[in-house]
Amino acid sequence: MAVILDAYSRRVVGWALDRTLCASLPLKALEQAIINRQPPPGLVHHSDRGVQYASAEYVRVLRDHEMIPSMSRPGNPYDNATCESFLKTLKREEIYAGDYEDLERVLESVAAFIDRYYNCTRLHSALGYRSPAEFENESESGTARANVVGDVLKVCGQAQHLRVAIEAPSSNSSGFSDLFRSTEPDVCQSQSVSTGGSP
Repeated sequence: MAVILDAYSRRVVGWALDRTLCASLPLKALEQAIINRQPPPGLVHHSDRGVQYASAEYVRVLRDHEMIPSMSRPGNPYDNATCESFLKTLKREEIYAGDYEDLERVLESVAAFIDRYYNCTRLHSALGYRSPAEFENESESGTARANVVGDVLKVCGQAQHLRVAIEAPSSNSSGFSDLFRSTEPDVCQSQSVSTGGSP
């Protein structure tokens, strides 16, 4: 799974789920986020040091949309803690609680969890016990209109920031990980990518 969060409101603005973790997975999430948010130039795109985010194709899309790439420091998972927290919540509150027959059922459940629950209903202590949607609505109606997003916004009111994460299918959950085992050859092996740091 690849997910892109608005770091200001913690809203999931793009996500993708598939059987493999090649560069096309986070690209789908990024493209969805771009369509949903239509960010102006200068958005800071923060990710962990995964090879998918350093691939030539991913970096090209960032540059085409005038986004500023930012990666976590080596060995410091706290830089992307917001996304890691979302993935933990998704697993605990949806995935481990569900019984899925196939990947399509997982996709339907994850979509419902994100669109109807996480973004619109689930309260976040960091947002003053409001949902991401409620927090954004209140920010937009306030005097300091929050039409830019990001952790940096809280400090200087200028920059935008998105956080991204990619999660390998977990083997801790019975049944769920089996849905991601592909019987097809891994097409990721043939793709050329730039590493940009340790995976």
